[in-house]
Amino acid sequence: MNTTYWSWDTFFEALPIVLQGLGITVGLTITCYLFALLFGFVWTFLRRVPNKAFNWIITWVMEFIRSTPPLVQLFFIYYAFPMIPGIGLTLSPFTSAVIGLGVHFSTYIGEIYRSGIESVDKGQWEASRALNFTTVDKWKKIILPQAVPPTIPMLGNYFIIMFKEVPLASTISVAGIMFMANSYGAQNWSYLEPLTIVGIIFLLLSYPSAILIKKLEVKMNTRFDKNAIVKSDNKGAIM
Repeated sequence: MNTTYWSWDTFFEALPIVLQGLGITVGLTITCYLFALLFGFVWTFLRRVPNKAFNWIITWVMEFIRSTPPLVQLFFIYYAFPMIPGIGLTLSPFTSAVIGLGVHFSTYIGEIYRSGIESVDKGQWEASRALNFTTVDKWKKIILPQAVPPTIPMLGNYFIIMFKEVPLASTISVAGIMFMANSYGAQNWSYLEPLTIVGIIFLLLSYPSAILIKKLEVKMNTRFDKNAIVKSDNKGAIM
């Protein structure tokens, strides 16, 4: 019996096959992330609606989405949603993954936005009202420019987390690197080498990104610590 479990021949044979799914994995990550960034603003502004009942419903929906495994949400969107009478709609695997992962992570990103908005000094809100800014101008020129930059490191971390969660989409037949690795393993009864390739790819892409995010976080913290000192000396002034 052959006791050799690792084969370099299998490794190099599986490598180009697994890499065929790299473009889809990266594309899905970017698409899901952009969707989550945009939809995160939707959650943020819905939670600011001055209605307690509506606010409670939105909070409950967000908690439900966060508390449910993203894999279950993917299965529901791709397999169960088309079976709902009257409103069921069949979606492609890629679209289902974008909606499922995008909505799931948008609830977390919405909380990041909320914390950024709440960190804006109250004097800035009062100054915008004193200057008779419209709602759009207030958010565009004063609130968001101050609320978003401090959240960039956290948003970057969620991009890396999303990249590592995208392989879940292989369960609904999205042909990313995980799907290609599983397909190769099923055809050749050899999973060790293709799954090792997947691990190496994620390490090579995620680790450098994590280092860059960490450096960005240090830089942004230093910058906004200085801004906080300036703001305390000029409280109430538009920064």
